[in-house]
Amino acid sequence: MDATIPTREAGETREAGETGEVGEAEPAHRTRGPLRTSRPPRTRGPLRTTEAEAAEAEAAEADATGPAQTAQTAGSAQSAPPRPGRSPALSSGAARAAARVGAFAVCQAALMVGAGLLLTGPARGLWPVTAEVAAVEALEDARTGTLDALSTVVSALGDTTTVVGLTFLVCLALVLAPRLPRWREAVFLATAVSLQAAVFVLITACVDRTRPDVERLDASPPTSSYTSGHTGAATALYAGLAVLVLSRVRAPWRKPVAALLLLVPLLVGLARLYRGMHHPTDVAGGLANGALSLFVVGRAVLDGHTWAARPPADAVDIAVDAAARRSAPARKHATVIVNPTVTDTATRERLRLVLAQHGYGDSSFVETTAQDPGGGRTAEALRAGAELVVVCGGDGTVRAVADALAGTGVPLVLVPCGTGNLLVRNLDLPLSPAEALAAGLTGEPRALDLGRIEGDGFPAVHFTAMAGAGLDAAMLEATSDRAKSVLGWPAYVLAGVKGLRAPRMRLTVRLDGGPELHRTARMVLVANVGAVQAGAAPVPAARPDDGVLDLAVFDPRGAGGWLRAAGVLLGGGRGAGEGRAVEFHTFRRAELSFTRPQPREVDGDPVGPGLRLAAEVRPGALTVMLPARER
Repeated sequence: MDATIPTREAGETREAGETGEVGEAEPAHRTRGPLRTSRPPRTRGPLRTTEAEAAEAEAAEADATGPAQTAQTAGSAQSAPPRPGRSPALSSGAARAAARVGAFAVCQAALMVGAGLLLTGPARGLWPVTAEVAAVEALEDARTGTLDALSTVVSALGDTTTVVGLTFLVCLALVLAPRLPRWREAVFLATAVSLQAAVFVLITACVDRTRPDVERLDASPPTSSYTSGHTGAATALYAGLAVLVLSRVRAPWRKPVAALLLLVPLLVGLARLYRGMHHPTDVAGGLANGALSLFVVGRAVLDGHTWAARPPADAVDIAVDAAARRSAPARKHATVIVNPTVTDTATRERLRLVLAQHGYGDSSFVETTAQDPGGGRTAEALRAGAELVVVCGGDGTVRAVADALAGTGVPLVLVPCGTGNLLVRNLDLPLSPAEALAAGLTGEPRALDLGRIEGDGFPAVHFTAMAGAGLDAAMLEATSDRAKSVLGWPAYVLAGVKGLRAPRMRLTVRLDGGPELHRTARMVLVANVGAVQAGAAPVPAARPDDGVLDLAVFDPRGAGGWLRAAGVLLGGGRGAGEGRAVEFHTFRRAELSFTRPQPREVDGDPVGPGLRLAAEVRPGALTVMLPARER
């Protein structure tokens, strides 16, 4: 990441009277514990309208429109898609793919059962079935202690426990580790393994074949010898992994790794023959069952295949037609700011369809760059008269766009595509990009607070979630883009563990022009929201609509101190105070000074070490489109 946060470009809109310096504010801070002073009232912000108020507003609106308008609205509602973000353009591909998977799975089961009945019936006196006994006996004669041990290990690779466990771990890694969750790949692997198992159970119920008449090295399960369940499961798992490696990895080692993965089912099948558990045709049947499962599911799920659950060719026309039958939206054009490093092509296409469905068919997509993380693009859109801005990216992209929109009143739609997505999480918006976009387009504008922060070495900028110094900033600096891409948000945790050995900082805090507070700390957070990833809430009381910012000072000492800090956070802030592991304050303006340079961050972006931070709240400076349920 860049060490500094770029300033606004010339021509960007600011509120009247706004300067580049953080101004003075009236004293209004709150402390918890012995330092408690007068607390500014936490206003019931725009996110907290009661259900009763909402009902009264709806009733008043209905009275104002009259019967004719009500009838017209009802007619429009009947022809609209049943849910925001769901239309024939977005759902028909998935339904068609699911139907084909089901149909071809039935055909697969019928084919495998038919082959088994043929082997145990008319073909049992024909070659090569008649030669299977001699082949199994030859393997029995070739047994040695070393081969017995080796076959035990190889056979275990296709064991039910091994296959289920590895499938679960791989699918979990596909969802959690990449910066963009690989849902299609995870569904492909899990469904293929499950389909193979389902067909295997059906086969063993329909085909009764005895196991070879040789000494068996494993206990005989109460299932038919046809097909080899170990071989089928190994084919679905390891050959499925080979498919993913070949289709999703571009590294030069992908072909050797795929070849090794494809070799595993063959070795498992050979081990099952060596151990006297199956006939050669049983192993062949297992290979065929696993391969057919991969073929059927892969054609339905993976991108670029005929049956993939993607929208039809005329999806945009369908979406536009659906939008035309609805009551016309207030705006027809949106500017979409996209971070290309975290928003793939498939996601963009689905976002285009959601926009078209809601009447924004001519929206423009503008990519951020390393030199312009979004602020400059947003400023250009504002100069061109933008009436709605959509941001697709992580916390850094959202911060840059919000910084340009601060005070303009132009509404923003949040589409989470990054690692943290803190503002989206704290607003309880959907984490699915398409669903979040639909929720924003059908929502209402709400005014949210922004924090404004400056320090030595970087200019004054806005932030939407959190800024800080100490351990959290060091953790962000130590987390590489590659680690985030591979591990996702757990990469921050690993970097944080390494930073625990760093010495404490000494700092001076002044809140709203009050007396100086001298503290030691591991880290300090200036928060506009309270929660982070994995459900943790380091600043439990912070809300983005209460007109104040929250300051958290973390100073745990030893393992016991960290446990007490965790207890404070789990208890919603109870037990915090001066001299304890955690201390909380609220303020409108805060000045922090450090005795030596400390790492600092703003909304997850490191801004370089420094000796000072000054922050203030800008109540209601950002307008965000939120669904009505967020009132």
